[in-house]
Amino acid sequence: MLQAVCHLARKAGDAIMHVYNGQAPLHIREKANHSPVTTADMAAHHVIMSGLQQLTPRIPILSEEEIVSWEVRKTWKKYWLVDPLDGTKEFIKRNGEFTVNIALINQGKPILGVVYAPVFSTLYSAIEGRAWKEHRENRIRIQVKPLKPPVVVISRSHSQDDQLSNYLNTLGCYHMVKIGSSLKFCMVAEGEAQFYVRLGSTNIWDTGAGHAIALAAGATVSDWKGKTINYTPKISCLNSGFLVSATKDSV
Repeated sequence: MLQAVCHLARKAGDAIMHVYNGQAPLHIREKANHSPVTTADMAAHHVIMSGLQQLTPRIPILSEEEIVSWEVRKTWKKYWLVDPLDGTKEFIKRNGEFTVNIALINQGKPILGVVYAPVFSTLYSAIEGRAWKEHRENRIRIQVKPLKPPVVVISRSHSQDDQLSNYLNTLGCYHMVKIGSSLKFCMVAEGEAQFYVRLGSTNIWDTGAGHAIALAAGATVSDWKGKTINYTPKISCLNSGFLVSATKDSV
């Protein structure tokens, strides 16, 4: 299963790169929530939807680009959670910091995750408590690692407000890195960062795959009350703010 999903993520990445490299036209429009969507988002979406439907025809799919109604979703126990192109703004800026995200959710928990960054030819994957990083032909197991001073990763689009400053002050000495998409989860998972701080809300498809990878690598992923993020279907597809940590007692 994991190998098949990794192959599918790479195939979706190829579709994205076809647009990114100018081999297919780039069109951008604004969705109802004012976020951008491009022809690359949709190309990756169609690749993943078709592939997952063939791979597991009985497991429903929730994609950012095809949001299923609450009346249908409310009965789901197991489902695929997909962001075909996480970091569309980074795609448009052409900084390479965008990913393909595919997660399998079971009873509210992300049990399989794949994050693929096509510009960097880097793929992260996780299943059954094990996580890996693949860069070109090299595949290694990854695990969280405490860092001193801690490295804190935040969204590239996140400005440093009072709430963030207050949290950072509790750490004393630290180093901050800004990066786009679910690569922030992966930095914690592979031991390149100690904390990923998110204070604002996110959509569940932004976090499911990265959550699975960070969890399998030994990280904790919890909201600011210390509760684990749960993906059991809800009317809203929003998560509250959260902290990804390489340690167990961070919130």
